Amino acid sequence: MFIRSALSCLALAVLLTSTAAFPQTVPPQPSPSPASLDDLPGLEAFFDGAMRVGMEEHQVTGAVVAIVKDGKLLFAKGYGKSDLGRNTPVDPATSLFRIGSTTKTLTWTAVMQLVEQGKLDLDKDVNEYLKGFRLPETYSKPVTLRQIMTHTAGFEEGFLGYLINSDPTKQLPIEQAMRQHMPARVRPPGEMSAYSNYGAALAGLIVEQVSGLAFNDYIERNIFQPLDMQFATVQEPVPARLSPYVTTGYKMENGRAVAQRYEIVGGFRPAGSGAVSALDMTHFMVAHLQGGRYADRHILKPDTVQLMHATAFAPDPRFPGMALGFYHQDVNGFDAVGHGGDTMYEHSDMLLLPQQNVGLFLSFITEDNRVRGKVEDAFFDRYFPPSPARTARLPDTEARVLAAKYSGTYQWTRRNHSDIEKVLNLFTPLKVAALENGNLVLSGLGQDALQFEPIATDLYREVMHGRIKVSFRRDASGNATHMFFNILPFMPTERAPLHEQGSLWFTLLGAAALVFLGTLASAYYRWREARAMPTVERRAVWIGSGVAAWAFATLAVIGGVVAATGLDGLFEHIPASLSVALVMPLIFVGLTGWLIVVTCNVWRSRFWTVGRRIGYTLTALASVIFCLFLWQWNLLGWHYG
Repeated sequence: MFIRSALSCLALAVLLTSTAAFPQTVPPQPSPSPASLDDLPGLEAFFDGAMRVGMEEHQVTGAVVAIVKDGKLLFAKGYGKSDLGRNTPVDPATSLFRIGSTTKTLTWTAVMQLVEQGKLDLDKDVNEYLKGFRLPETYSKPVTLRQIMTHTAGFEEGFLGYLINSDPTKQLPIEQAMRQHMPARVRPPGEMSAYSNYGAALAGLIVEQVSGLAFNDYIERNIFQPLDMQFATVQEPVPARLSPYVTTGYKMENGRAVAQRYEIVGGFRPAGSGAVSALDMTHFMVAHLQGGRYADRHILKPDTVQLMHATAFAPDPRFPGMALGFYHQDVNGFDAVGHGGDTMYEHSDMLLLPQQNVGLFLSFITEDNRVRGKVEDAFFDRYFPPSPARTARLPDTEARVLAAKYSGTYQWTRRNHSDIEKVLNLFTPLKVAALENGNLVLSGLGQDALQFEPIATDLYREVMHGRIKVSFRRDASGNATHMFFNILPFMPTERAPLHEQGSLWFTLLGAAALVFLGTLASAYYRWREARAMPTVERRAVWIGSGVAAWAFATLAVIGGVVAATGLDGLFEHIPASLSVALVMPLIFVGLTGWLIVVTCNVWRSRFWTVGRRIGYTLTALASVIFCLFLWQWNLLGWHYG
């Protein structure tokens, strides 16, 4: 759900492969016979082993798994502790796990219930349903619920200062949060997907305003009660009757698990406030696998469920796409539909295999969300193994020509454009490099770079495991404009223009820093000489060195405030110290203007030698570069969402 949740989907158990030439084809390997889900002792033994290894490796304090098959609970088990302080074991029936963005599936289900009733239309302007404020008419096309549910509404990402808090008295009503923290519309609706918490929360507000019920009450009455989900809530903090069952999140500090306060999503709760037991999640999974029916009750009509699960938008038709709120995944060649979810300290996933009538729910209490993917992969490899067939790669000659077209830097469509968190884009680029044999190496997907081989024009497969595929979209000139992933239908990337590439800015900042260091070193070693200069020349020296010192001080103070607050703290609030620190860039711009005027005077009055005048001019140029950096990354002023 949060910033890290989008990227957490990419933390996969893969390693950088050799750059040696790959053979033209990979001989088919014999596929292991799938184990039977009906072998319950074997299923339990498998999860006991997988959970034990995963929990030890990733410092998981508690976990749960639940599986449904053919409309019935097949298996459920808890592991570890839901609360270390009380030594409470995880109970799949009662332990409430934070399901993060999996909550969105409840919101989407509520939307479709109102669509069934004729109270909502997926293709109408959402402004027709909103009361109290309107989305700006940035583009000629309006935003619709269909676009919100496929994450194609065109909103930018935003989160700093408001997305999470730990004080229940500070949470905002949904309407106030949507009005106060409205992100910019940065692309025409329906054009490209970009995951949006705001869009999901806005859909929850529409449910609230159209139904006449508070969001919490609507979900309770129309989903939880009909599905007999007694240990489930979207309320924050949880109702008193459920408080004893809430799992505790932990942060590892010096090898010790430290309990954290309950994470409150507040006004964004339709996007991620759910706290649900594993057994209650099985009721919801059964309903979606059984055409909206659980036991003798229906929450949706079969046709509505079918529409909801059908692909509604696919950035690349060769890859799984977005359904209405749910998203498709290719799991070892099987079509799965579902939704993952992350809070800071708990990570969940819900996957449905409609053709097999199987549903899987997993949740882990840990900061390290990689364990989720590892356990899922092990489960599907055992019970739903991939076909042994493997597509032949393109000939090396053709592959080498194409690879050069794809090389470059890409950035996520899910990013900020107009607020202070835009600066984080500097640290999340994806880089594509071509190898001599026509393979590609991608870095930025996780801890290790990954190597991909071409299997068709614009289509590549990861060479070690083959689970991840990437494709490219090119313009009329043959230049790559977008890169897509089969594992992330809601998270495409687009080619980054030069002025938005971190490598450019880090190079420029490094050069500017060297100039500033030289300026300060010169002032230090020549201070006696400077004292003997005429006043106007001496003042010029102090102005140049002062601007250089102010540049370092600006970075140090802002960086120090951010480090002291921590990313977790910045999710919750913008500290006053950061607002004060952001005065420094504005002062720097003023100092730079002064320095430029003085530099002109240095040349006009022919101060010092030509070499020293050039050095002084370089200081002014470095200052201009630093100003451009501050402007480009929204560090001039107070750009808070």
